[in-house]
Amino acid sequence: MLFKRFPVSSGHAGDVNNARHIAYTEWGEPDNPHIVVCVHGLTRNCRDFDFLAHALAANCRVICVDVVGRGQSDWLADVSGYDDYLLYLSDAVALLEHIGVLGNASIQLDWVGISMGGLIGMMLAIQPGLPLPLPLPIPIRRLVMSDIGPLIPVAALARIAQYLGRDPRFASFDEFEAYMKKISVSFGPLTEAQWHHLALHSVREFGDGTYGFCYDPGIAASLKKHLSQDIDLWAQWDALHVLTLVLRGMESDLLSAETAAEMQVRGARAQIIELPGIGHSPMLVSDDQIAIVKGFLLAPTAASS
Repeated sequence: MLFKRFPVSSGHAGDVNNARHIAYTEWGEPDNPHIVVCVHGLTRNCRDFDFLAHALAANCRVICVDVVGRGQSDWLADVSGYDDYLLYLSDAVALLEHIGVLGNASIQLDWVGISMGGLIGMMLAIQPGLPLPLPLPIPIRRLVMSDIGPLIPVAALARIAQYLGRDPRFASFDEFEAYMKKISVSFGPLTEAQWHHLALHSVREFGDGTYGFCYDPGIAASLKKHLSQDIDLWAQWDALHVLTLVLRGMESDLLSAETAAEMQVRGARAQIIELPGIGHSPMLVSDDQIAIVKGFLLAPTAASS
């Protein structure tokens, strides 16, 4: 695994969010034409994908990115930018250009997204129907979405808003880890080693010796405008025609069984796999979930189409 950062800019020259650095990890051989980009959920970070990336590295070049404001990527100077989907999409395109996708006709590009990361992948995959500052260098071949769909209930958003942006501080790492496990119980039955890994890469130690999350509390701005009604992206889903796998936690309040069923007959006509004992969202760290994703991404094209 290699850890890297690169500069990216978007918007006009006077935009306070214009210049920033995006961090990512890279796995596998750098000349492998099969590229898998992995993007995390709303408050998470690229190290959530260490288990999946390790399993894919022999077959793929895997790029796991910290979305702006999370992990080791820079925070935005103006937090209103966290509600600008074009900023996320243009950052994603800049990442693809940075890793050398542009102009390489042999590349096969797949996308794995958990929650928010899945939505970013969906929006990118419906190119060229979006007014991006940069064109998508290459189409997405296969898309994996973990517990996200085109209809997001306002009740689920309200639940997330209860803890998002609070910026709690803890006297020790152990206290931080216990709190993270408590608010993340919907991830499902992870092992102690898996929980420890997620906590270790989610924590930030402050100058006063306390511990907190390594994301900008300002990302709460991305929810403030969306707490009055459901988020409806059916029009975007109907424009999606990429081979798509959706993993749904059977106890999820964010992706309902009804929405998942409709996703099977509209738009991408996704393959849906439901996972018992899990809510929002499957984290793709357990062996069974990794096997599902790996099998989908590595299946021969003729057998999958």
